Amino acid sequence: MLRVLVVLPFYGGSLPMGRFAVEGLKENGCLTEVFEAPAFYPAYAALKDLRVGSERLDRLQNGLLQHISQCVMAKVEAFVPDLVLSMAQAPMSVTALKRLRREGIASAMWFVEDFRVFTYWRAFAPYYDIFAVIQKEPFLDELAASGLENVLYLPAAALPSLHRPLELSADEKKEFGAELSFVGAGYPNRCRAFSRLGRFGLKFWGTEWEEAPDLAPFWQKKGQRINSEDCVRIFNAATINLNLHSSPRPDPPVAPGDFVNPRTFEIAACGAFQLTDQRSLLPELFAPDEIAVFSDLDDMLEKIVYYKNRPEERKAIALRGRARALAEHGYAARMKTLLDFAAKRLPGFGRHKETAWPDNMPQDMRSAADALLDELNLPGSASFSDLITAVRAKRGVLSDVETALLFLDEWKKLYPD
Repeated sequence: MLRVLVVLPFYGGSLPMGRFAVEGLKENGCLTEVFEAPAFYPAYAALKDLRVGSERLDRLQNGLLQHISQCVMAKVEAFVPDLVLSMAQAPMSVTALKRLRREGIASAMWFVEDFRVFTYWRAFAPYYDIFAVIQKEPFLDELAASGLENVLYLPAAALPSLHRPLELSADEKKEFGAELSFVGAGYPNRCRAFSRLGRFGLKFWGTEWEEAPDLAPFWQKKGQRINSEDCVRIFNAATINLNLHSSPRPDPPVAPGDFVNPRTFEIAACGAFQLTDQRSLLPELFAPDEIAVFSDLDDMLEKIVYYKNRPEERKAIALRGRARALAEHGYAARMKTLLDFAAKRLPGFGRHKETAWPDNMPQDMRSAADALLDELNLPGSASFSDLITAVRAKRGVLSDVETALLFLDEWKKLYPD
């Protein structure tokens, strides 16, 4: 079995994507571990409260990041992965990446951000064996110019087990329902555009909308982060899900852009209707009759009026969008693309040294171990080391069988012959 360690970021949009990627890897039969960077975020955030000045704060933050990278490497030593997959803004230092390369462990980053806005990729990209991105040219050319050979275009996706149609209760419809709905952060272009949407029954959720006080009447759960499950409820409850991609500038409110955000795939997989701004990469992901699009602010307003009173047309578009998302845009498909790319581009990838099942294992223990494989969702082809790794990752009290297997593993290490 391929072993993949997924390194999550502290917080942000790539955090849920990292968790969804873990599920996609499991669907591809990978033995997967997660480095929970969010557990370290309170310590990182607390440094700002020291009030020691920007220069000292930078040193302290960098020192903590170096320490967290060492924690990642400790996880690597214990798990011995074939691949370390870092999500955007994961706490991986250049030193840690160099060490992975020396030890022959493949590394990849899924950079699910706009390369023009978040430019830290310049310092880290050359040290990854694979750099997966959600944009094409000119980003691909810039990465090639920096010396990267293994660059992969890997768009965002949906998780069908989560992003799906729901039957909502009356209370859920009341809480999450809206004629016009949006989930996301208050970027300047959105603040400008949304100032004209109050008359359409607007309700929106997300953070960083404080700079738009005129929108306060429409802002739900002010400042709270919305979890993935509630996002799905919002998508399902809306008449129209507005999907306006972010821009750091207020003008134009509907800015030209290339990458397609995760919300596009998630709303589609829910079988919900969305109205999104046109993106240059959207036509190769969804057909024109699978997602409704607008080109500028006036067109957005016209399309809201048009679709608001056409429920059958909305339903037909949403159903076609869901079919496309399920067929082509799941996390399992994205992770398969990544793993296939790694197998093709990285010599020796996936040749993990497996530990054979002990020859002298009693038959009753082997039968119990086979039952444990099913319980842990491991295939029958899993090696002894795969089973031991999965048992060590469990939480709670060990069963007698699990304790015996761990004892046998230690015995094998002491007496390999």
